[in-house]
Amino acid sequence: MATEFLTYKGYPLARSGKIIYFGNAYDPYVVMIRIASMKKVGEIEMADRILLQLQRTDPTLPPNEVIAKNAERKGLGEAMELAADWLEKANAKAKK
Repeated sequence: MATEFLTYKGYPLARSGKIIYFGNAYDPYVVMIRIASMKKVGEIEMADRILLQLQRTDPTLPPNEVIAKNAERKGLGEAMELAADWLEKANAKAKK
């Protein structure tokens, strides 16, 4: 039975704890999103500080060449927009 993934802008999301992998592992790039801190808004805890890494998926690369870009954003919405933009551009460029 195939697993259905939650998607955002057509890219799959996989979460484990405070780490979200965004993108398809078969593409040249994915984005790792790490929730670095949370804040309480009323009764709800929300992601506050988000760290992002655009990562190459080529398993033959040495570890120091896997990370292509880093960024930090406030809030998950802003982080997801940046991640989608990175994936769109990096994967399109890599497939040329």
